Amino acid sequence: MNKINIKNIIENLIDTFLFAGKISLNLREKGLIKKIKTDNTPVSNGDLEVNKIISKKISQLTPNIPIISEETSDNKSNTDLKDFWLIDPIDGTHDYINNLEEFTINAGLIIDKKPVAGLINAPAKKRMFYSYGQNTAYELINGNAIKLDSSKNFNKDEIKFVSYSNKIKPEIQKIHNKLNVKKFVRMKSSLKFCVIAAGEYDGYVAEPRACEWDIAAGHAILKNAGGNVTDFEGNEILYGKEDFKNPSLILKSKNII
Repeated sequence: MNKINIKNIIENLIDTFLFAGKISLNLREKGLIKKIKTDNTPVSNGDLEVNKIISKKISQLTPNIPIISEETSDNKSNTDLKDFWLIDPIDGTHDYINNLEEFTINAGLIIDKKPVAGLINAPAKKRMFYSYGQNTAYELINGNAIKLDSSKNFNKDEIKFVSYSNKIKPEIQKIHNKLNVKKFVRMKSSLKFCVIAAGEYDGYVAEPRACEWDIAAGHAILKNAGGNVTDFEGNEILYGKEDFKNPSLILKSKNII
């Protein structure tokens, strides 16, 4: 593909993501229209409207790069994807439709099957994260780009992880023990990647679950904040796999060996 200015593309998407976040909250205040999809997961008019907003802007900025979104069938049958966008317009739809705060708006740019850039907005938390390359991961705070460092606040005697459940499965507990994890906090959505990138938590472990659009943006942000994302065997996570299914995951801040 032709050389693209990733920094310029991501920075031009920030206002769109902030706007989409406002729309998601406005629609929720008015009362969402909810449906159950064929895979038995919920979707709302808010998911679809956010998808439309961010997909339109991304298409304008990178018309030659395919978009794969959770909420559309476009390009999902393409088995030869190397450079593409992965969009999850609302990650954490259950939280979104139930007036909780941990839902996020996500887009990750994949180049040569690897996540290189991403944006995540958690509108109810008023937190906006983005990255456009190595050592360029930021949180937008009061209009200022604050650089993320996953090693910030690390305490080897009190390693704390996030988890998608209050009940830790034995396989995950073994990894927690190996990494000397002292406590964990339940957290939903791709916000997990962001708080590890910000140095607020030290890691996350999950068996195979969810799909590539759930993790691509967060993977890019965490990696570019000095963190690491592998499967349980230490293998690099690549994208464009069959059915876009995730393998097992271990997220770690820079200091976790």
